[in-house]
Amino acid sequence: MFPIEEKMIDPTSPPPVDVNRKYVRLVERRPDGLVEFEFSISDPALFVEMLLPEAAYEEFCRTNRVILLEGSRPESAEDGDFNWSLHEATHQRFR
Repeated sequence: MFPIEEKMIDPTSPPPVDVNRKYVRLVERRPDGLVEFEFSISDPALFVEMLLPEAAYEEFCRTNRVILLEGSRPESAEDGDFNWSLHEATHQRFR
């Protein structure tokens, strides 16, 4: 028999990545028929901004079995001046 290897879990290490947990945060349904949203895998804080036509957005969410996130993205104290989205950049003036 082979010895059983015990693995110690480091409590300071980040949680494992779960590629089956996919998130969508709706940003805006635009007048031109496009849906603007944030898509993330495993960690909602790390996302890509996407634009799709309404039907494609619905299919994307269904195919990926996403978890819909409600409300706007929470702000973090460490965000600073370099944390902005394309949506924010197109709707406000920067200094």
